Amino acid sequence: MKNFSIQWLSIALIAAACGPAPDSQSAAEREIMATDSAMSALALQEGFNNALLQYADDDFVKFEQSAVPTIGKQAYRERIAGKPGTKTLQWWPVKAEAARSGEIGYSWGKWTYALKDSAIHGVYFSAWKRSADGSWKLALDGGNTTPKF
Repeated sequence: MKNFSIQWLSIALIAAACGPAPDSQSAAEREIMATDSAMSALALQEGFNNALLQYADDDFVKFEQSAVPTIGKQAYRERIAGKPGTKTLQWWPVKAEAARSGEIGYSWGKWTYALKDSAIHGVYFSAWKRSADGSWKLALDGGNTTPKF
């Protein structure tokens, strides 16, 4: 009987460990979504490049179409020197997920780049990591063009 109770206790502990993520995970996901949205709002005010620099981690990696990745916040700063970036690129996060630890996560969504007489649409991905002060910093960013959806 004792072994039977220990077996059930072991199964219960394993099931609890594999169960739903703790509330900190959903809180981290909400924080990532809010941070991603805030970065989009900043891009409309101060330009896309300035917004990325504001949120980028020191080891940030920027993926761009037809180019090798830019590795490091300083390298990105040097690459875009004097160019604040467009103020007509806006994006909307669709989903975010975070590790159970609440230390890393990602978001993805869709974007629109408004031109004078038209618009370009696309999707993006961003990987985030929590900094020492508790804020979320952009670790990886990239995207591509798509039809509007």
